[in-house]
Amino acid sequence: MPWVNRESYMERLRALEGTLDIKVITGMRRSGKSELMKAFAAELEKNDPRSNNVYLDLLDLDNEPLLEYHTLHSRIKDSYKEGYSNRLFIDEVQLCEGFEKAINSIHARGGWDIYLTGSNAFLLSSDLATLFTGRHREIHILPFSFSEYRAYFGCARPVDDDLDGYIRRGGLSGSYAYSDESESYGYIRDVYKTILTRDLVQKFSLPDTQVLERLAEYMMDNSGNLNSPNNIAGALDANNVPTNHVTVSKYMSHLRDAFVFYEARRYDIKGKKYLSTQAKHYVADTGMRYAVLGTRNMDWGRMYENSVYLELVRRGYEVYVGKLYQKEVDFVAKRRSDLVYIQVSDDISSESTFEREIDPLLRIRDAYPKLLIARTRHESYDHEGIEIHDLARWLAGEQE
Repeated sequence: MPWVNRESYMERLRALEGTLDIKVITGMRRSGKSELMKAFAAELEKNDPRSNNVYLDLLDLDNEPLLEYHTLHSRIKDSYKEGYSNRLFIDEVQLCEGFEKAINSIHARGGWDIYLTGSNAFLLSSDLATLFTGRHREIHILPFSFSEYRAYFGCARPVDDDLDGYIRRGGLSGSYAYSDESESYGYIRDVYKTILTRDLVQKFSLPDTQVLERLAEYMMDNSGNLNSPNNIAGALDANNVPTNHVTVSKYMSHLRDAFVFYEARRYDIKGKKYLSTQAKHYVADTGMRYAVLGTRNMDWGRMYENSVYLELVRRGYEVYVGKLYQKEVDFVAKRRSDLVYIQVSDDISSESTFEREIDPLLRIRDAYPKLLIARTRHESYDHEGIEIHDLARWLAGEQE
């Protein structure tokens, strides 16, 4: 399998290296957490001659005795070397029942730089604060970006030719090993089913798997549409899946915690305030949507919007859905003091479509950057202060 350097995540780990926090790498199952941690451990060992890296993979049968937390604790203590840079890396840490007791004890003793990964069934974002009581930092990763996808396959083809292939295949790089498309999608479906049945149904003892499955499918089918637990419950009930808004709200939260979906809340641009009614949800991997639902109601425009949302998250933005009077702006993206307004479209070659897409941006009266990202297949240009970017080139990082 070709190696792809995931530089943005490596930079984040480098920035946290040596801090007192417990570093926890999170992300959807099969998004590359373990490989990222291995790559970072190898880099540190190469660059630091006084490095004492202790790497423990708890899936390895040789480490089976470490599945008892007292034994794990003793092993880590005994591995400490005075005068060295002592770093602890544990993969699949959740396999040790009571692991948090060992980790918190080691952390309290000092002297260790600690990095962890684990199954989403036991290291959901909502669990981390309880497990480590504010002593952790989360490094969140997503499936491959478009630029990482192109790096994997060698970037030999024009960027325009690669985009739709990326949208269909998604960013779960394990699926790239299969030359047969049906086998590739079979791999993705297996990952998806494992998340639902193992990471969610078992962890939360969910009584109704049908509601969870139909809810996830509905959210994939309506990626980029405003929705709420109430209207989703109504839609499921109308399709002979009896449920209620309380159950739907709880299950949606579980799906977000397992990183299958991401939520974009609404933001009132004029009033500069967040709105609690309705939100949009985006699936973590467009290939997963294609593998689970096939070509049913395939809306390329919404999948392009989904990809822009995920790329903004990768680039460190908080992303909201903009509301301006009766108009909607696809994204209001915030990163520290930066703010940018973004519209996403498939084809803006017709004048009427172009005017419709650009109108909400022209109505915004502040001086923050405004972007229209579409499949122009051309270089960037400016229209009345609005930056027009080609979707494929923007996703590839060629147009910022």
